[in-house]
Amino acid sequence: MTRTQGIGSGILPPPTTVIALVVAILAVSSSGPLIAFAAAPALAVAFWRNALATAALTPVVLASRRTEVTGIISGPLRREGLFCVLAGIALAAHFSTWMPAVQLGTVATATALVATQPVWQGLIAAAQGRRPSLTGWIGIGLAVAGAAWATGADFGVSSQAVFADVLALAGGMFAAVYTALGERARISLSTTTYTWICYGTCGVILLVVCVGSGTKLSGYDGRTWAAILALVVGAQLLGHSMFSYALQHTSATAVSVLILLEVPGAALIAWWWLGQEIRPGSLPGLALLLAGVAVVIIGAARAGRAAPPP
Repeated sequence: MTRTQGIGSGILPPPTTVIALVVAILAVSSSGPLIAFAAAPALAVAFWRNALATAALTPVVLASRRTEVTGIISGPLRREGLFCVLAGIALAAHFSTWMPAVQLGTVATATALVATQPVWQGLIAAAQGRRPSLTGWIGIGLAVAGAAWATGADFGVSSQAVFADVLALAGGMFAAVYTALGERARISLSTTTYTWICYGTCGVILLVVCVGSGTKLSGYDGRTWAAILALVVGAQLLGHSMFSYALQHTSATAVSVLILLEVPGAALIAWWWLGQEIRPGSLPGLALLLAGVAVVIIGAARAGRAAPPP
């Protein structure tokens, strides 16, 4: 089976791929509820998430990717290294906006609004001269309308809920910038080296922000440390690793659309575990938003297939 077969092609992927996708969706769906559950400042949770992930990747990089690291330091891969650092800065901005949004608002709304990342990537591509297709523009319009609907519903709740929505949207924008920079870095670098530098850069920036703002970085209870470790192992390492594995056996479009299941998954976990109920007034907007993002992803995939080969 080739990479373009599987879900969406009428042929079911191997059972191992299905299991990997289920594990990945559950892992990333737990991110929002774990952040909301942790009795620690969002910026501190973001710092530990990246610092511990960097520590976990360091032995692997030193053992198997030393040549790449040397190339970044000595010169041949210096340009790619620069894009890794810039991606790390964008990732720090993403975590600094989205994770506080989860604690200030609801898991369901924050997760849905940050899922607008493909919409902002489409607009970035348009600014670079790679204009989205008609389908892509329709999806962007639907997603923007859905985000406006969901945010408008929060005006009747509180100003804090609206501020959380704005932060989550900003988190989606920064995630798009992070992905765009990461694509440039990944031209010559392995995933392991790229993520190691990116997470490390992000961790250093968040450490400076936490220290400068007087954010408490220790003294948490055992449940909070358990939540932070679960974030590192689940969403940060396991989730993305399983998605990468699934890409070997099914299409990137199918995986991108399936990632949207994180939104209802996170909402269900937050409802079952934390007792967070989804506000009825925001449901139509969230549904419209997710439909728009799915249309953007599918439109981008069709445009990519229609483009002439390099």
